Amino acid sequence: MFIELGHFALALALFLAVIQAVVPLVGAARRLAGWMAVGRSAALAQFGLVALAFAALMHAYVTSDFSVANVVANSHSAKPLLYKISGVWGNHEGSMLLWVLILALCGAAVAVFGGNLPHGLRARVLAVQGMIATGFLGFILMTSNPFLRMVPAPADGLGLNPVLQDPGLAFHPPFLYLGYVGSSVAFAFAVAALIEGRVDAAWARWVRPWALVSWCALTVGIALGSWWAYYTLGWGGWWFWDPVENASLLPWLSGTALIHSAIVVERRDTLKSWTILLAILTFSLALVGTFLVRSGVLSSVHAFAVDPARGVFILGLLLVAIGGALTLYAVRAPALQGGGLFAPISREGALVLNNLLLATATATVLLGTLYPLFMDAVGGAKISVGPPFFNRTFLPLMVPTLVAMAVGPLLAWKRGDLAAALQRLWVAFAAAAAVVLGGLYLAGFTPVLAVLGLGLAAWIAAGVVAEWAERVRLFRLTAGESWRRARGLPRAAYGMSVAHFGMAVLVAGVSASAFEQERIEAVRPGEHIAIAGYVLTLREVRRVPGANFVADEAVVSVERDGALVATMRPQRRMFTVQRQTTSMTAIRSSLTADLYLALGEGDAATGWTLRAYYKPIVSWIWLGAVAMALGGLVSLSDRRRRIGVAARRPVGVPAAAE
Repeated sequence: MFIELGHFALALALFLAVIQAVVPLVGAARRLAGWMAVGRSAALAQFGLVALAFAALMHAYVTSDFSVANVVANSHSAKPLLYKISGVWGNHEGSMLLWVLILALCGAAVAVFGGNLPHGLRARVLAVQGMIATGFLGFILMTSNPFLRMVPAPADGLGLNPVLQDPGLAFHPPFLYLGYVGSSVAFAFAVAALIEGRVDAAWARWVRPWALVSWCALTVGIALGSWWAYYTLGWGGWWFWDPVENASLLPWLSGTALIHSAIVVERRDTLKSWTILLAILTFSLALVGTFLVRSGVLSSVHAFAVDPARGVFILGLLLVAIGGALTLYAVRAPALQGGGLFAPISREGALVLNNLLLATATATVLLGTLYPLFMDAVGGAKISVGPPFFNRTFLPLMVPTLVAMAVGPLLAWKRGDLAAALQRLWVAFAAAAAVVLGGLYLAGFTPVLAVLGLGLAAWIAAGVVAEWAERVRLFRLTAGESWRRARGLPRAAYGMSVAHFGMAVLVAGVSASAFEQERIEAVRPGEHIAIAGYVLTLREVRRVPGANFVADEAVVSVERDGALVATMRPQRRMFTVQRQTTSMTAIRSSLTADLYLALGEGDAATGWTLRAYYKPIVSWIWLGAVAMALGGLVSLSDRRRRIGVAARRPVGVPAAAE
């Protein structure tokens, strides 16, 4: 009965989404306060109904209700509770329900925390959110209903894909979807602004917190996915330019540009049209990712390769949402006149450069991802665009972006002095030079690009320190006065510093991957592998039971200079229900390096395949990503980033006329 209640709640949520899409929009156009207020009530009620539907599906999974077809296809009574819960979104139907739940949550958040918004703007934002919800709720109910019954009910289910039975994959989709769907709020603000025909500093101050929340969640989601691939798949990598990986990177890149562009609108009342376009494109790219994952047009370890008919439905939604928004942009954007002027060498100029490079990088990744699909669609030769293409096109675009990251914050608004800014970065120059020269001396000239990457990381990190020192006038004032200035700095400034420093840490971790060592050998018990000064001895391979699997577990002793430093136990797991095999790597991790082991096929007679990797500072990749997200949250905690100003003026009205 609870399942039928969830189904009914979802249908009622669709009805409320239609009301939310129409009534407040008409009310804003006619300035009817009562009609505009309907948007807030509908958004809150819609969230409650979708949450009820999601709870009904989760209850079916937790209680192993195998009368529900979705539970049968994706769960099993012997599955651990965590994976019963994560199984709710470990499939197409459930993941779309999670998507709509987060979308409804975003609408409810605007309704609750948007009290400082002008009533007309809030009504239009909620109406756009209602339109998006209408499309996706209709998609679920018409093509992807998770509440279908199965008669007669089987005794047990088929189980969840073993690859998804991992803690990292339990938390990766919710964060990723919060990033994807969170960008819908900035999209709604952009469309609402185009309908109103005005964008100003207040609008940018309102939209930026929502963009920050989305960006932080997407950063964490991508990092969790990368970390899961690293320790679960057994191939030792953390990014392979997989099309679905790219689908998550695309809105992250455009969202990064959006955050920086909104700063210019807020501070200088310019770049309005461009910022609106970025808000539209960021959510559009999130929708493109949804289409790629669920249309069946590509295969990936991450993808839900389902009936292409569902992809046609999503493609229709995509065309309506993106096409409608871009058409509105083409009509209304010319009226969004820019405000203040600025010199090319200025803080605004640096942010424009940041945006141009990020936009070009986004277009490059999009082209590399979609080009094989386009060639296949027109009957051309099947081609594969892999890491070599992206490494040769994307990475060179990131280098000037990262170089400018240290310079931009030291430039003044409106008109800056590049020579003076570079003078203040002498410590960053010295740090980068020391790292490069030291790296070339220690590692030789073979991995020269990796050494330059480490130097670039040092440049960014030292630039962050130099910018903070400049703000507090370190060594130019007394220690007490500098401390007072440091305490008085806005949290948004500290958030920027933490995020930029996190990028430096990530760049260092990525660059150091060129120095990793790898050994793949077939070994019998008692034999050993030597790598990076360690001696790995296979003691035994034994069969061990798991909650819903059996595993071959290798016991490997790790010695250095004759002393035992660790015992590692990589596994090769066999899931009996799905008849699939997965790897569970063993990793001895530290801030300086990871020792990574993966067990392959074999037996006692011929030996077991053992993959051993030594990966210097690889953990810095995920530490850097966490620091970047933390920086965004610190910036968000600044009250000025959470509360918009009340006064807004129409475009083209001079300040003196207010």
